[in-house]
Amino acid sequence: MKSNFKRVLAAAAASAVSAASFSAVMPVYAVGSSSADTFPFVIEGEDMEGATLWTQNYGPNPKNSSGDGFFYLTGSGASFKVTVPEDGMYTITARVAQTLDQNGRMETVMVNGIKRMMNVPYSEEWMDFNFGSFRLTKGENTIEFISEYGYFAIDKVTVSETPKHDYTLADGTLTDKNATPEAQSLMSYLKSVYGSHILAGQQEIYGGGHGGNYEWENEFLKDLTGKVPAIRGVDFMNYNPLYGWDDGTTERCIEWATERNGIVTASWHINIPKDFANYELGDRLDWKQATYKNYQSGEGSKDFDTRNVVVKGTKEYDYFQLAIADLAEQLLRLQDAGVPVIWRPLHEAQGNEGNYSDGTAWFWWGDRGAETYKKIWKLLYTTLTEEYGLHNLIWEFNSYDYSNSATWYPGDEYVDIVAYDKYNVEYNRGDGKSSGPNLLAIPAKFDSLYNLTNGKKMVAMAENDTVPALDNLLVEDAGWLYFCPWYDGGEDGGTAFLGTNYQDHDELKKIYQSEYCITLDELPVDLYQNGGEPVYEEVSANYGDANCDGVVDMADAILVMQYLSGSKKYTISAQGLINADCVDPGSGLTSEDARLIRALVAGYISTGNLPVTKKEFADIVG
Repeated sequence: MKSNFKRVLAAAAASAVSAASFSAVMPVYAVGSSSADTFPFVIEGEDMEGATLWTQNYGPNPKNSSGDGFFYLTGSGASFKVTVPEDGMYTITARVAQTLDQNGRMETVMVNGIKRMMNVPYSEEWMDFNFGSFRLTKGENTIEFISEYGYFAIDKVTVSETPKHDYTLADGTLTDKNATPEAQSLMSYLKSVYGSHILAGQQEIYGGGHGGNYEWENEFLKDLTGKVPAIRGVDFMNYNPLYGWDDGTTERCIEWATERNGIVTASWHINIPKDFANYELGDRLDWKQATYKNYQSGEGSKDFDTRNVVVKGTKEYDYFQLAIADLAEQLLRLQDAGVPVIWRPLHEAQGNEGNYSDGTAWFWWGDRGAETYKKIWKLLYTTLTEEYGLHNLIWEFNSYDYSNSATWYPGDEYVDIVAYDKYNVEYNRGDGKSSGPNLLAIPAKFDSLYNLTNGKKMVAMAENDTVPALDNLLVEDAGWLYFCPWYDGGEDGGTAFLGTNYQDHDELKKIYQSEYCITLDELPVDLYQNGGEPVYEEVSANYGDANCDGVVDMADAILVMQYLSGSKKYTISAQGLINADCVDPGSGLTSEDARLIRALVAGYISTGNLPVTKKEFADIVG
């Protein structure tokens, strides 16, 4: 029944998402302040523990402080405690002035021992600065402003409940107006589960890894969790004009989608010659003479000018066209077989920043900065769609340094999904630990990409090391469309992303076996035929009995309305959702279902006449 319920719930929950976005106001109490207050909580800077009262700033002095003055963060920090009734996400906003550095100054807020640094811009007057959304745990929480760089004024601090994401804003329409029916169908399905479920994915190894066993990762996950991921990640790197060979990637994609009913996502680590100056177009090279790295990393091509890729008549442009031709040959085979692809080329372009001057871009396609990168993306998009007639692609922009993603974003008209690659086991952990799996759901990064398009594009975790913990994903409202760990080295530790150095196997089993996670066996059988609508298998329903107590009465109607209000206090079981969906079953719960149950209790209709169509409902309630 799990598969049935999951598919039914995907639609049943959709109608309640908007209502859930406006959850009830919760009380929050501060400890260590002058008195308890109601939510949202506001504390004067000078009232924080460890704070001193200031009325004169270093440099320009901001006017009209809200209290007796303000706190100026110098050599020592200040803190306060907040008690909340349940785990959840809360936004910390401070009214601040930073007059020391015209270029901005990094400041640190620490919540329950976990630090986050933000660049506070220069301002001579008070401004409201959002430090972001943080998970607070039920009970007492400590919020501190600590002195690492310091030297900025804090007038007051506000803690408020973070609004829920509205996942219904995501557009399920593809940017390619000539998209194939299969691509449109897959996109429609992705939209239908976004925000209420997460799809399990796994990148396969390439080349001759695992002794040529490209099912190694899937077999490992099947043995561990009893499940196989819904999404298969592949790389078309090996199809190139240099050392290119056919490792069967295209055939595996076709088999995965057409015989196993799975979803394909593909990257493209496209290589260039290291000695580009002496390379003759069309020549074969050993793979050791090829690279996808940035020149200044010491492994790239010093002669390949990325800016010329978009300039007709240049050698770089002609080489890139050869590479596109090799790629298009494989993608056309997929299109002819009816296989759509979540396509994420030119990924992680910005690297650590993507500035050519300091060499921090990881890949050659990002080593000349954001403007060149966006031109290359648009060239690839138009060449594949217009010249090669490829319309089976769902275009995914894959960010890495999320803080500057807006600078690198090609634009809504060229992107269908936005994504992030999560690697935070070795660096930038944020969980207060020094090693082992990092189970964070990284909600700040999700928020950044959600805000990048104002919620219009679905947000995915296109690559990752540790799969986030189920509890973190749910509580932190980080509704990633899918996760996809990178391929495994085959042994525990090292680069073995399925090993215990990177994965908490208990948590991995928990999420794979949960109702929230969709695996290969739970994808709809008509995934590529009928708009991706979930398949509703025959499930018996006792219409009207929302609370499943065997009796249809006013308590059922009240429960439906309480559920639709979005309050976390009121839940309905999977069977209850089926029972309560009395008006046009499969359309999801609405207030019409509650009204029909009331009519049933009042005797205006009998249970034998349920369910009803919307027209019949209108006739009944008048």
